[in-house]
Amino acid sequence: MVAVSALKFTVNEARAARPGNVAMLGRLTELMFVEILREYMQRLPTNQSGWFAAVNDAHVGKALRLLHANPVRDWTVDDLAREVGLSRSVLAQRFVELVGEAPMRYLANWRMQLAKQMMREGAHNIQDVATRVGYDSEAAFNRAFKRATGSPPAAWRKGVTLVSSRSRSS
Repeated sequence: MVAVSALKFTVNEARAARPGNVAMLGRLTELMFVEILREYMQRLPTNQSGWFAAVNDAHVGKALRLLHANPVRDWTVDDLAREVGLSRSVLAQRFVELVGEAPMRYLANWRMQLAKQMMREGAHNIQDVATRVGYDSEAAFNRAFKRATGSPPAAWRKGVTLVSSRSRSS
């Protein structure tokens, strides 16, 4: 019902040539998208797996929110299980069933995604990126990054920078 009201409001906003129209339409479409995703997740069968099912699950969804909110924390599966109110083994099994990988593997991949984003933006040096994504040393971060991407962070960043500059000059 909310989506229908939002859609009507969006159509009316699109027809009106008022100040702030473009900004309003951008935000309204984002809100409608979120509402559509919510509706979709609520209608998933109970035996469904995948990202949406994981986010929709009370315990795994909370675990994902915790990992995303604080990727720097030195998480263990025990810590995560305690935070979401499950045993370690039940959380680990449910997480793998829904997400497709173990919680700490997911966290490592999430940290690498964050690191790549920071390095693409170029505002932080490698040591700073390492610290911001939860690594105590640049050396440990370098090893983990190379294992995940096939190249060390500095080489990866240089490659991304070269591709970006070529794209801009074309």
